[in-house]
Amino acid sequence: MAQAHPPGRPARAARRRRVGGPARALLAMLLTALVLGGAVPSVSGPGRSYLSYLVLAEREDASGAARAGAESRAAGGQVVQEYPQIGAVLTYATGRFADKVRSRPGIAAVGATRTAPVVAPPRAVDGAGDFTVGADRGAHGAVGADALGAVRAVRAGDDRAAGSGTATVPDPAEGGAWNLAMLGATALRTGDASPGPNSAPAGVVPDPEALHRVLVAVLDSGVDDTHPDLRAAVDPKASASCADGRPDARTGAWRPDPGVGESGHGTHVAGIVGAARDGRGVTGVAPGVRIAAVRLLGPLGQYYAENMVCGLLWAADHGAKAVNNSYFADPWKYNCPEDRDQAALTAAVGRAAGYARSKGAVVVASAGNDAQDLGAPRTDERSPNDRVSGPAQTRYLGTECVRLPGELPGVVTVTAVNRDGHPSAYTNFGRGRVSLAAPGGDPDGGPQNAIVSDWPGGQYAALAGTSMAAAHVTGAVAVAAALHPDFDSDALAALLANTAAAGCPPGPYACGDRQYFGAGLLALPR
Repeated sequence: MAQAHPPGRPARAARRRRVGGPARALLAMLLTALVLGGAVPSVSGPGRSYLSYLVLAEREDASGAARAGAESRAAGGQVVQEYPQIGAVLTYATGRFADKVRSRPGIAAVGATRTAPVVAPPRAVDGAGDFTVGADRGAHGAVGADALGAVRAVRAGDDRAAGSGTATVPDPAEGGAWNLAMLGATALRTGDASPGPNSAPAGVVPDPEALHRVLVAVLDSGVDDTHPDLRAAVDPKASASCADGRPDARTGAWRPDPGVGESGHGTHVAGIVGAARDGRGVTGVAPGVRIAAVRLLGPLGQYYAENMVCGLLWAADHGAKAVNNSYFADPWKYNCPEDRDQAALTAAVGRAAGYARSKGAVVVASAGNDAQDLGAPRTDERSPNDRVSGPAQTRYLGTECVRLPGELPGVVTVTAVNRDGHPSAYTNFGRGRVSLAAPGGDPDGGPQNAIVSDWPGGQYAALAGTSMAAAHVTGAVAVAAALHPDFDSDALAALLANTAAAGCPPGPYACGDRQYFGAGLLALPR
C-alpha cells in the first residue's frame, strides 16, 4: 500500500500492552484490579471462567432488550445490564453460550466483547445501571430520554504512554495557543500565538451563558473535575462511570483511576474542549460549556464495546450535543463483518451511536495514530490486545473491517495536522473515510508544537495525536450549538463541514486535500 506522507516521523502507539504470564497470575491480577476499580466480583467457584457478551435482539427497543435478556438467562447467562434504548443486554456466561443464543428466535447477533476470561461477572453495585439518574436537567436545557479503544495520545518528544511517566509542563497562563489561533478563535489573550497563514478566518465565540446551556460528553479515561480549569465545566449530575458497561453515577465515579495507564488522557481532552478562560492554565475551544465526564476506561485498561455502548447511551439520555470519542475499541483494533463476534460488536456500537445522533448529538471520533489509509487494505499487528500470552498474529484486512467508533456511518472522524497546517505524519487518513482535520500537533517537536492542556492534579501536559484533534471538533460543535440551538446533529455537523470547506483550496497536503482533511481544516463556525 503506497502512502504519500509529508516529511516527519510517524508517532508510535502510545500505550504499551503487556502480555504473557501464567493464567494463575493473570487471575490474581484481575481480582486485584477489579477490587481496586470498585467492581468487586462475586466469585462463583473454582475453575469457572466467564466471557462478557453483547446480545442484540432484532427489535431495537425495550421489548427487544427484554427478549435478549430472557434468552440469555435461558442459556445460563447472567445479565448484568440492559440497554433498552437499542434492544440489547450485557451478559456474562461460560461454555458455548453464544452458539445457544444465536439460534434463538428474535435474536439478531451475539458477540463476545473480550477474548481473555474473567473469574466472575461484576457484582451488583447500589445505584448502578440506571440511565435516568440526573437526566432531568430542567433550567440547564438538556433533553431527557449516541478506538480504536484508546487513541493513544503521544507525549511531545517521546513515544511512551500518556499516564506512564508523562512529563508535565509549567502553567502556560493561557499563552502560546497556536491551536486556537488555527481555528480562528478571536478572544485570544495577550501572548497567544498570532494567526498564521494556515489559520482560519476569525470565528465567533458565544458568550459563556450561551455555552453553559450546551452539554458535551467526554467519553474517555475519566476527567479530574477538581482541576482549576475544569471545576466549573464538569457537570456532576450529567457525569458517570461506564467502566464495566453499567452507568454508575456515584460521586466521583467519573474521575480517572491513577492506577490505570493513560488515566490522565480524558482530563487533557476535556481541557481542550472546555477549559475555563480565567487567565491561568489553558483555554478550551468552548470555555463555559458544560462537560459530562463519562469514564469508559476500566480497571484492566481496556475500552470494551460495552463501555462504549453505555457511554454513548448515557450521553444521549442526558442531552449532550456532542460526544467525544478519542480512543479505539478493545480487544480488536479493527472489527470485521465475517467474524460473528466482531460483527455483533460493530452492530451494538453502531446502534448506540445512531441513538445518540437521533437524540441530537454529533458523535465525534479520532481517526487514529497509525498512519494508515482507512480506505485501503491494511494490517493489524496488535489484536486481540487482551490475550493472556503470546504475540499477536498479523491480520491482513480489507476495507470492510472498521475502527470503532470512527468508521461508523454518521460519525465525524477527525484527522490531525501540525502547527504548519500539514497532516501529522502519524494520522490515519482516507478519502471518504474521514470528515475533518484539526490541530493534533507533532510528538517530536517539543511542547511548543504539541497541544498543551490540563492534566490531573492541577497540572498541564503537552500531548499530540488525533485524540487532541477530535477534542477541538467537539469544542467547535459546542460553539455551533450555542449559536444555533435549534440545529439537530446533522445540521451541526454540516455547519462545521461547510465552514471548514469554505476556506480550503485544493492541492496536495493543502486543506482541500480530501484524503487527509475530509471537508477541510476545522474553523470556528459563525
